[in-house]
Amino acid sequence: MMNLIPYLDADNRPRALYTGLTAIGRDCAGQPARFAIDPLPHVATDLPTLKRWFRQFIEVRDTEGAERCLASAIRTGHPPVAIADMLFAAATDHRYLDGGHVLDFTNKAFEALDWAGWDAAEVTLASLLPAFTGGQRMEETNEWRHPVNLVAILDDAFEKISLALEQGRGRSWHISTAWPELLPALLGDDPQAISDGLLHALTQGAACEALAQTVVYTAIRRVVQFHTSNEFGDWNTVHHTFTFANAVHQAMRRSPSPELLRGVWDAAMSVYLERFLNIPATKVPQPTAAEVTGAQPDTMLEELLDLFNHQQQVNQAGALVARYLASGAVPARLIATLGQGLLREDAGFHPIQSLEAAMRQYQMLAARRDLASYAPHALVAAARYLAAHAPTPRAANQTYMIAVRLNRGENVFAE
Repeated sequence: MMNLIPYLDADNRPRALYTGLTAIGRDCAGQPARFAIDPLPHVATDLPTLKRWFRQFIEVRDTEGAERCLASAIRTGHPPVAIADMLFAAATDHRYLDGGHVLDFTNKAFEALDWAGWDAAEVTLASLLPAFTGGQRMEETNEWRHPVNLVAILDDAFEKISLALEQGRGRSWHISTAWPELLPALLGDDPQAISDGLLHALTQGAACEALAQTVVYTAIRRVVQFHTSNEFGDWNTVHHTFTFANAVHQAMRRSPSPELLRGVWDAAMSVYLERFLNIPATKVPQPTAAEVTGAQPDTMLEELLDLFNHQQQVNQAGALVARYLASGAVPARLIATLGQGLLREDAGFHPIQSLEAAMRQYQMLAARRDLASYAPHALVAAARYLAAHAPTPRAANQTYMIAVRLNRGENVFAE
């Protein structure tokens, strides 16, 4: 919510804080007190050793040992980017760990520290470790082994990453010219071709961040083209891949490494596994000139909020967002309206995640002329996901309004 606040209207910013704080309250309610664990004895303080031990403790699911390594690294004074590298490496030692939640939450923890300050690093990052050690490792699941052994494809690719990076050093790979050929392969039904396409991009000079952004866009497309004939619960399937891929991208911007590149492959394989959720595929909205000529931005934003008042207005919401952006109207007003629609609902964690990630991806795509044409798809995806989960009873909004009136000194029993 802190990341979304700058894009919200002034009236909705306190509501955003309320939404975030109540979510924290639900997570903390009834939980026992937590006691910090001491760091390791000062037998080794160099980061490579601590990083190796940390990953070994995670491997054997030893939460306390991992926390002691982490506390040692932080108290020794190693920089945040190095601590991030240690955690991101461990989060990608196993495939799509805990359905992507581990890396996603780790990225969010570092973003929280950007707001709160590094002094809170030890307790913040230590809170992640039970998920690291207890999370499901997808290489242990049937889905990632049969009928195609995706893990074997990935293990083979991981052995070639270092060489591919070396081959690509000094070469110029342009994301905008590569996407027309690479995207169909990444959205296709051949996992070996997907892996080979990513490796080939590295050999041609693709930057790690650019490759991560490429895979995020394919995850966005899965949401944009998610057909409403699918089971409702499958919205979360495409959602998890999208937010995981976004986390890999943001993590790559913070602390790029060959280890973290494995997350790009994990996200790509998760996109592959969800191909059936785009069969049939909803068409990507492409407004015509006649549809956007004379369009009224205020009217369209009001229509969008009204769509969220009715069930299953998924395609209509996506088409309206595409039409709004194609008309040349101010994108910031659309993001603020999507935020308003989110905050008036009993927004669970997933809709909040979805809008924040979509906003971030939209901003980065729109900032580049060569990728700006892809940017609207991020907000189309957000609108479709929100529409699928609206309306709710809006009980949280009622509680918020009571709190506002009490804060103003009003009599809540008066009309």
